[in-house]
This record gives sequence, C-alpha cells and structure tokens, in this order.
Amino acid sequence: MSSERGKDIAEGPSRVNPGDQQLPPTPSRYESQKRRDWNTFGQYLKNQRPPVPLSQCNCNHVLDFLRYLDQFGKTKVHLQGCMFYGQPEPPAPCTCPLRQAWGSLDALIGRLRAAYEENGGSPETNPFASGAIRVYLREVRECQAKARGIPYKKKKKKPHQRKGGDESSSTIHFS
Repeated sequence: MSSERGKDIAEGPSRVNPGDQQLPPTPSRYESQKRRDWNTFGQYLKNQRPPVPLSQCNCNHVLDFLRYLDQFGKTKVHLQGCMFYGQPEPPAPCTCPLRQAWGSLDALIGRLRAAYEENGGSPETNPFASGAIRVYLREVRECQAKARGIPYKKKKKKPHQRKGGDESSSTIHFS
C-alpha cells in the first residue's frame, strides 16, 4: 500500500480521473475582502433593533455603520484641545481616540458599493453611492489631515498628452 502511495506522489497531478471536477479559481484578495465586508455589513443590519432588511437600507444606515467601525480603528486622531493637535509626529502618547483611517473607509465604501450592485441592487438606489457618504468621507479626510498637521492636497490632473508621447513631459523633478 505504501508503494502505491509513493507511486501516486511521484506521478503527481498528471493523473486526472475523468470524473474529477475542476475547482473554481481562488478569488482575488480584493474579491475576498469585498465578500467579507458585504457579510459584515449584512450582519450589522441584522443586529440592529429592529433588524433592517437590505431593501430598506439607506445612507443613514451606512453612516451609522462607518461610525460604529471607528471603535475598531487603529489611527490616532488628535482632538482640537489636544496639545499634539496638528503635529505629524507627536513626541508622547495622549488620550485622543483611535479611529478608522480615511483611506480605509474610502476603500471600504468602494468595495461595498460594488458588492451592493453585484448582489442585485440598483445603481440608482445604491446607499453607498449617496452624496451624504461622499460628504462624510470628505469631512473625515479633512479632519484627520488637520489633526496630523498635514493638509490634504488633491492631486493635479496630468495634462493630456499627444499620441506617441513626449518623453520630456514625463520627467519627474525632485526639489
């Protein structure tokens, strides 16, 4: 019996039985995270009193979910009264709260927005695409940037290049 086992190992995966079915490809990291986020949000809605059906979910439920997630954050956000407010690298610890980082929330909303539509939701009724969510994310971004003393600057759009490209326009200059 052990010789049969060794033979199977030696022959490796080239021996395929015609009745074997191929497994579906492993989902990407993004797809796995999107599924986890979607399940977490669904569980959050179920845990509300009274439970909220997904069909009745609106942007207020999404905003409440984002605020709820703050308790699990790992980003120190200094309050205006803190002596380290506006300092990018404070020299000592303080009692300011830990929050979800703006970038994490922004990425989460992007995944949930896609998951909503992939699970049958209409783009017109997508609560994750609401203007209120964009305003909330903008306020979080600005608040966190001020608390760190690093203003958020929107990236400038690159000028439209002609086909064929001009190599000199893509040179990066450091000052």
